[in-house]
Amino acid sequence: MLLRVLKAKLHLATVTRTELNYHGSITIAEDLMEAVGFLPFEQVLIGNCANGARGETYVIRGPRGSGAIELNGAMAHLASPGHRIIVMSFAFAKPRRAARVQPKIAILDESNHIIEQWAGEPADAPGA
Repeated sequence: MLLRVLKAKLHLATVTRTELNYHGSITIAEDLMEAVGFLPFEQVLIGNCANGARGETYVIRGPRGSGAIELNGAMAHLASPGHRIIVMSFAFAKPRRAARVQPKIAILDESNHIIEQWAGEPADAPGA
């Protein structure tokens, strides 16, 4: 049996642009991708913090240092510029390995600068 576990998360990313007339994806600034370990073309789940809408797409690399969080194609209907979103990727692991997974997490400010970062559970997690 394999379990699907969180691998990486950008928390409270601010959508900087939407482009409906594009063939899909989310563009993420390269430095933000590297901070949590997202790979080009990796599948991600996106959640809109304002309305709870969710969608799946794949990552494409944006300019390093740009703060780019751009929803393209059908994903442009998920959120508008200025909306805060959560971008998550997952991995499959056997139960023993899944219990030891340490996801990379970065919390962003309104300008998509990293304000907090860790791997695994934060010290102030509920129940910690």
